[in-house]
Amino acid sequence: MKRILVTGGAGFIGSHLCERLLKDGNEVICLDNYFTGSKKNIIHLMKNPLFEVIRHDITTPFFIEVDEIYNLACPASPVHYQYNPIKTTKTSVIGAINMLGLAKRIKAKILQASTSEVYGDPQIHPQPESYWGNVNPIGPRSCYDEGKRCAETLFMDYHQQNDVCIKIIRIFNTYGPNMNPNDGRVVSNFIMQALNGEDITIFGDGSQTRSFQYVDDLVEGMIRMMNTEDAFTGPVNIGNQKEYTMMELAENILELTGSDSKLIFKSLPQDDPQRRQPDIHLATAKLKGWKPEIQLKEGLSKTIQYFESIYHGTPLKDRNLTLHLVK
Repeated sequence: MKRILVTGGAGFIGSHLCERLLKDGNEVICLDNYFTGSKKNIIHLMKNPLFEVIRHDITTPFFIEVDEIYNLACPASPVHYQYNPIKTTKTSVIGAINMLGLAKRIKAKILQASTSEVYGDPQIHPQPESYWGNVNPIGPRSCYDEGKRCAETLFMDYHQQNDVCIKIIRIFNTYGPNMNPNDGRVVSNFIMQALNGEDITIFGDGSQTRSFQYVDDLVEGMIRMMNTEDAFTGPVNIGNQKEYTMMELAENILELTGSDSKLIFKSLPQDDPQRRQPDIHLATAKLKGWKPEIQLKEGLSKTIQYFESIYHGTPLKDRNLTLHLVK
């Protein structure tokens, strides 16, 4: 049994990771400041004696004895990370320094949850790990994109200078239960608008693509990456290699929800990438044949069921599902 720290453990991805690590027989410490995470995501785990929850912000030092650290703490949706861009950068950079310092002191293995956003609006397609990216360093998304890029730099420097055992993964678009319905991401936006009978908002002409990965596939990849030989640091793309346009995603959600919502089109946000698709050859080679298993319609069905369960069958007209950010 290992003792494992998960920063951002009450968030969408972190909560699924905590649950899986507990299922595998580990002791898990969940660290979260609840900016975007929620106790509702982990409350069902609290009865497990091997699970511990600590409210803490990783921009301040933290001390504990563990075997492994999964560093997931950082708001990941534009509506949240742009709300306080300076704090977003601090979380990625100072948070990485604090967690790497902890790993160095206690000789723990540490995994950084980086992002496909390090590739920016890519000029190479699909994106291999060797691609350096096309990122705007002073745009509205830069706090997240550049913060994660800097975190990767810090991880490699701590590994090369201080011999810290690191792992870096680059997460592509991920969806599933425990997503915040107000996070502004395309899957949650479309589902909530469809369930509420509102117009589905497509930015641009709907031809831009993303590769959607169900959260269980991501968690499996994360754990396999943590368990690779110490000499292998990554970075490794973790995502679904199948591309879908925004129009295709909207059509799938309309079909699965049975909604009669209409499609409306608005201007594309600044620096929004036109295409995003991972090259996962390295993941398949290094992570014991890992590849995504959950198909889009299956994953969307589970996600839709989750969002419907939040409202316990409340009629559409009585639901308060307006997308907003609670300050």
